[in-house]
Amino acid sequence: MSRIVVDPITRIEGHLRIEAQVENGVVADAWSSATMWRGLEQILLGRDPRDAWYFAQRICGVCTTVHALASVRAVEDALGITPPRNARLLRDLIAATQYVHDHVVHFYHLHALDWVDVTSALKADPKKAAAVAQSISDYPLSTAGHFTAVQNRLAAFVKGGRLGPFASGYWGHPAYRLSPEVNLIATSHYLDALDFQREYVKIHAILGGKNPHPQSYVVGGMTTPLDPSSPNALGDDALMQIRGLLQQGLDFVKQAYLPDLLAIAGAYPEWTTIGGGLTNFLSFGDFNAGPQPHHGPITDGVLPSGLVRDGNLTAVEKIDPTKITEEATHAWFTYSAGDGTALSPFDGESTASYTGPKPPYDHLDVEAKYSWLKSPRYDGLPVEVGPLARVAIAYGRRDERFTPLVDSSLKALGVGPQALFSTLGRTLARGLETVVLAEHAVTLLDALRDNIGTGDLRIADSELFDPSTWPRSARGVGFHEAPRGGLSHWIVIGDEKIENYQAVVPTTWNAGPRDAAGHRGAYEAALVGTPLADPKRPLEILRTVHSFDPCMACAAHVLDADGQPVVEVRVQ
Repeated sequence: MSRIVVDPITRIEGHLRIEAQVENGVVADAWSSATMWRGLEQILLGRDPRDAWYFAQRICGVCTTVHALASVRAVEDALGITPPRNARLLRDLIAATQYVHDHVVHFYHLHALDWVDVTSALKADPKKAAAVAQSISDYPLSTAGHFTAVQNRLAAFVKGGRLGPFASGYWGHPAYRLSPEVNLIATSHYLDALDFQREYVKIHAILGGKNPHPQSYVVGGMTTPLDPSSPNALGDDALMQIRGLLQQGLDFVKQAYLPDLLAIAGAYPEWTTIGGGLTNFLSFGDFNAGPQPHHGPITDGVLPSGLVRDGNLTAVEKIDPTKITEEATHAWFTYSAGDGTALSPFDGESTASYTGPKPPYDHLDVEAKYSWLKSPRYDGLPVEVGPLARVAIAYGRRDERFTPLVDSSLKALGVGPQALFSTLGRTLARGLETVVLAEHAVTLLDALRDNIGTGDLRIADSELFDPSTWPRSARGVGFHEAPRGGLSHWIVIGDEKIENYQAVVPTTWNAGPRDAAGHRGAYEAALVGTPLADPKRPLEILRTVHSFDPCMACAAHVLDADGQPVVEVRVQ
């Protein structure tokens, strides 16, 4: 038995270390450690709640708009504010397009290289590749000429030594199984996806002024002016431009992303039985036409809410937010009431006061504290959040949007519903919900145009911004199903200032360490049982970890032991 270390995990956002105990070529145990620490939650203390979203949005430059949305929802929940319909539609449109952009980027640029051997593409026959591509979709760039050009471009990369994102891969690893032709198709679409994301993200620039971090949010609504006839507002011309971009995105998802995903999955059938992990799933729900219920998740939306225990899809439970807690038993924190205490996020503590071993280290002290992440729990239960959780809950509820997609995909792969509880199931779920959200984005745009067409141009309720109308003390929570999973921002307001602020983010749910009872987090549980063909090149560990799409920047928000900045940069 030996322990291997993968540090850092690449092709993610932030700093993640995985240690795995390997026995007879299989992972017998695993530990997930976030090795980065930051200070976002402490920075918000004492500030005006109306400014919280602007700071909270900077938690991450990849997840970008999701923290702004959860933050404004938290403040609105605390103060009893309901944004106008136009504002809610705009927010949902930005969120839905964030999903499509984020999931496409994840599949091609962060995860696909776990399955695709780029160097093998140099051996492909472009004519055979075109025949394969044309047999699985009507994507317009599936021609022998196009694949020949891509192959020549790739050969030039190799000859010039400019491998860029393809450098330092595990090329030639025995766990790669795709034919040279499918490898060429996927590599070609990898490059196409770079063009896709550059164009599709223009939607955020139109609606929010920029990306990342759109600037158009405000507590009580949005700041985007609406006027069908004005060139200086969101009018007919801009809406038609957005419609064109939405259609391009939907076409790419249906013609390239989903067919590629199914083609790759078909070559790795054993991965429908590897990486299932916890099989406890949580979703807050999202994309409901109405406002968020007070202190509650958004139920009955396009993304449904619920809890699944032990993979039982026939008994989806309702969510009770009061059952959400965070522990710090194995995190580099010390709670004032004791490390094993389970705190509601309203009472959460984010100041590091632990003085024991921290990086650098040879191996983690896994019997003590080994991560900058806390351990979120629902009713004491470790859960997985994200695309697989949402699709599993939707499928369990026989949701009309998801059920046909799931059934047809499982049939194409020749597997049953249990295959969802796996590394490939997690990857498939992300692709399926991309189709649903790409379609829903068009629906949202039509709803916005129709509402504007009635003469309703309201975008914010400014009369609610006056702090003199606020209660002396208030608390609120903003829920949002971000692309990586269930996100919630918790705020406590006193005398018009922020007294406490906690962000419980998807990657903390999934990447967090063991709790006081010794229960593994989602990453740790999913890695157990993973076979390794070559422990010195643990490609299989990357496959499962990447299937969650880690974002460590979102997950870790603390200061040093004395509450002081770790680094200070001055401009002379």
